[in-house]
Amino acid sequence: MTTPTATGTVVVTGGAGFLGSYLCERMLARGAQVICMDNFLTGDPANVEHLFGAPGFRLLDCDLTGFVHVPGDVDLVLHFASAASPADYLRHPIETLKVGSLGTLHALGLAKEKGARFVLASTSEVYGDPLEHPQRETYWGNVNPVGPRSVYDEAKRFAEALTTAYRNAHGVDTGIVRIFNTYGPRMRPADGRAIPTFVGQALRGEPITVTGDGSQTRSVCYVDDTVAGILALAESGFAGPVNIGNPEELTMLALAGLIRDMTGSRSPIRFIERPVDDPEVRRPDTSLAEEKLGWRPVVPVEEGLRRTIAWFAAEPVTETVA
Repeated sequence: MTTPTATGTVVVTGGAGFLGSYLCERMLARGAQVICMDNFLTGDPANVEHLFGAPGFRLLDCDLTGFVHVPGDVDLVLHFASAASPADYLRHPIETLKVGSLGTLHALGLAKEKGARFVLASTSEVYGDPLEHPQRETYWGNVNPVGPRSVYDEAKRFAEALTTAYRNAHGVDTGIVRIFNTYGPRMRPADGRAIPTFVGQALRGEPITVTGDGSQTRSVCYVDDTVAGILALAESGFAGPVNIGNPEELTMLALAGLIRDMTGSRSPIRFIERPVDDPEVRRPDTSLAEEKLGWRPVVPVEEGLRRTIAWFAAEPVTETVA
């Protein structure tokens, strides 16, 4: 395979989304030709607007659940098309299941046709509400297959199974990355996830809404670190699955308080009902990523939040949570 960091063509599905847009940007900077595919269900052309006109960048309005064709050679397929926030996948349950199944099938078919390496964006949600802590890649998970979150959890679990089948049955060069909570600039202000919600509320002086009693934990990883881990996997030839996330664990109450302090806000904390099947804990064991990819996160949480808060403070809020 042609090394995609130097030359060659990279297809990024969901390329106008939060993570996808950074992958397009990084691959262009490394000299690759980039084909960004998105149907803009949750992605936004504004995320890649700064790449318009850049040599080697193409943006295609494409629904992966339909027929997919790319002329010419392709060296790497980064499959990142999917709703990722609970607000989005609960609003679009069928679309989320279809892109995880049919969309993954078509993206794998493209990689098979072109002889390209294929990297699946999976998620820590495959672990469900885990009974093992921290979560290692060998853990099979604790997922409710008929709960409201199953449209995302099971779509990603199926996508992992399909990716593995294409590797074993067709010899496709595949990699699976299980992404833990990632944050940073270009997140949609009202996508319903904790950090944009807390930051927006703190900046506006509104009550910061913490679900349950705030004792549930998450491990948040700054986008630059997550992207570096994804690209390390893409370039490695390693099959995975591999966890990419920050092993530093925070309670939701502590995260809300940290954001309030960093914004200088006087917003009170308000506790609201916790969503059904919301995981109690989440923390990756990243020893496999360190061993196989030489990767570990380097951006401290406070520094990542500082950059994120500055970006949100400069952005007008143009949407509300449904």
